[in-house]
Amino acid sequence: MLFDIRTIVGGLLGLYGIVLVITGLVHDTADEEAKTGGINVNLWAGLGMLVVAAAFIAWTLLRPVAVDRPDPGAEIESGRDR
Repeated sequence: MLFDIRTIVGGLLGLYGIVLVITGLVHDTADEEAKTGGINVNLWAGLGMLVVAAAFIAWTLLRPVAVDRPDPGAEIESGRDR
């Protein structure tokens, strides 16, 4: 489950989301808000990324990848039938 692509994508989106939320809360100047029409884009984009990251992690936990492993005894038994 550690190397499932959903875990990696969720982790990266979560990390970037945290960085953007912190940036939006700490470094929100009037100059930057004037560029975006009065919206704190870093904060909203970070919150959106955190929501998507939570969805990816929940998806990974709720629907884990099932790996089919062959039964080692099945080959031995099929060899005896010949």
